[in-house]
Amino acid sequence: MNKKVSIVGTVGIPACYGGFESLVENLTLNVSDDIQYTIYCSSKSYKKKLTHHNNAELIYIPLKANGIQSIPYDILSLIKCCIHRPDVVMILGVSGCIFLPIFRLLSRSYVVTNIDGLEWKRDKWGKWTKRFLKWSEALAVRFSDVVITDNQAITDYVKDEYSIDSHTIAYGGDHAIRNIESSPEGDYALGLCRIEPENNVAMILEAFSKTETKLKFIGNWQASEFGRNLKNKYSHFENIELLDPIYDLDELYKIRSASKLYLHGHSAGGTNPSLVEMMHFGVPIIAYDCNFNRHSTQNKACYFDSVESLISLLNKNDINELTINARSMKEVALACYTWRKVSQAYENTY
Repeated sequence: MNKKVSIVGTVGIPACYGGFESLVENLTLNVSDDIQYTIYCSSKSYKKKLTHHNNAELIYIPLKANGIQSIPYDILSLIKCCIHRPDVVMILGVSGCIFLPIFRLLSRSYVVTNIDGLEWKRDKWGKWTKRFLKWSEALAVRFSDVVITDNQAITDYVKDEYSIDSHTIAYGGDHAIRNIESSPEGDYALGLCRIEPENNVAMILEAFSKTETKLKFIGNWQASEFGRNLKNKYSHFENIELLDPIYDLDELYKIRSASKLYLHGHSAGGTNPSLVEMMHFGVPIIAYDCNFNRHSTQNKACYFDSVESLISLLNKNDINELTINARSMKEVALACYTWRKVSQAYENTY
């Protein structure tokens, strides 16, 4: 008998935004025969409104999925779930989980919630937003049948904070490997992220400005004053090339496959999709030294925590150590971060 699963909390599919959207895209691509997905999507993000994608039914909500509207967006999606009565409701993120206590009174659906990466700890939020997100997280943990985290460090946090055993399921990254001809290997290191303080972009750029190592850094530099200031400060260095966002996976593949080194500065958010995607390319990875990144890379990458320590790693240039690093990253990626394994793990929780 088919199990009906509704997914709430993302912009929607076809994926055109971030990590959760890529997750849903690949869950529906790798779905088993006995699972039928319904995905709630933001009508504000799609000019062309498909009824189905990857054999999943699409239902549109007339609100934005992000920002302050994410709360009513998720709540309205859950209300519609009360009407459609799926076997399982999977909630991605905690914004709308203030409605969960009421939802559990109205619905008999099994609730699976991915609480994301401790959103309330992010530097970009103010005091009251952080308090709201922490409260939403607590309600999500209390009123869900299953809690999913994407990193062992967050699983440990949930156990310590709430005395609840959550399921650790990360992201796949093998979709980043494209069936096209790769570019010849270049002589540059690569950075790729949203330009936010918690991603240690300033630390990385400062380190490269003091070396001769070439760096290509892809990000949304124009989205904030922080990003614009960094671009103005570092774009004149001959060895630093600051590129605007690239969403085409084929174009990204060419840049990624030609890089000789990958810089990952994220210090929050659990397992980061861009990291596990890059691990599939088998290039050496230098990551910011925090428990999230150490869990994701199984302590087999190289790590920095300051401008000085990053410069030291860049100048070290130990070919044997870099070769071992690159081989280890690909082995971990193939063992842990493929969409087939991730999809099966999610379906097991249903």
